[in-house]
Amino acid sequence: MSTSMSWAVTDSWTMTRRELAHWARQPVQVLVGLVFPVMMLLMFTYLIGGGKGIAGQYAEFLVPGMFALTMVFGLDATMVAVTQDLNKGVIDRFRSMPMTNGAVLVGRSAADMLQSFVSLLVMMAVGLAIGWRWHGSFAAVLAAVGLLLMLRFAMLWIGIYLAMIAGRPELVAAVQILVWPVGFLSNAFTVPQNMPGWLGAVVEWNPMSATATAVRDLFGNDSGVAGTSWAADQAGLLAVLWPVVLVGIFLPLAVRRFTALSK
Repeated sequence: MSTSMSWAVTDSWTMTRRELAHWARQPVQVLVGLVFPVMMLLMFTYLIGGGKGIAGQYAEFLVPGMFALTMVFGLDATMVAVTQDLNKGVIDRFRSMPMTNGAVLVGRSAADMLQSFVSLLVMMAVGLAIGWRWHGSFAAVLAAVGLLLMLRFAMLWIGIYLAMIAGRPELVAAVQILVWPVGFLSNAFTVPQNMPGWLGAVVEWNPMSATATAVRDLFGNDSGVAGTSWAADQAGLLAVLWPVVLVGIFLPLAVRRFTALSK
C-alpha cells in the first residue's frame, strides 16, 4: 500500500514538473493569466464603479469579491492544455507508460493551484495599492486564502472534466460560456439587495457568493448590508460545503472519464 502511494506521489510530482516547465517556455500565457484579473479589478474600481447600497469604501467590498472571481475565471488555460494533450496523443503516450492512473490530472491540478496562489498574491498586492485593507487577524487572513483556494480547486476539477467532455480546443470556448454566469451572477460587484428578489436569491446561493461573503467577513470588510437569507447568514458554512460537494462530484467524474479514454 505504501509503495503504491509512493509511486502515485512520484508520478504526480513528475507531471507537475512537466506543467511547470511549460511556464518557462510560455511566459506570455502565464503573464496574461496574472494580468487579466488585475485589469478586471482596476476596471470595476475606476471605470465602471458601483457601490450602491454599500457603506464605506467600495474597494473594501469589491476587492474580496474580485479575489473570488479570480478563482472562478482563468480556467481556459487548464481546459486548453488538457484538450491539447488529448489531441496531440500525449495522453496516449503517458498511458502506455507504467504510470499511476490519474497522475496526469493531478499534476495539471497541482500546477494550476500554484499559479492560482501566485495570482491571488498579486491581486492582494494590487488591492492594497488601491486602498483595500484587511482588518482581521493573520489567522483570519489565512483562513480567507484557504477558502479562496478551495473554491479554485473545485472549479479546476469542473474545468478538467468539461475539457475532456469537449475533447477539442476549439470547443473549449463554448464550454467557457458556462463560467461567466457563475462569475457575474454573484455578489462580487454589488449586494443582492439591489437586484430583483428572485435574482438576488439565485445570487446568494451561488458558490462564489458564499466564498466572497465569507472572505469579506474574515478580512473584516463590512459592506454595511446584512444578509437577508439563510444562505447569506451561513456563508462561511456554504463556502466550505460547496467546494467539498463540487470536488466530490467532479473529481471522480474526471478520473473516470480519463480512465475511459484508454478503453
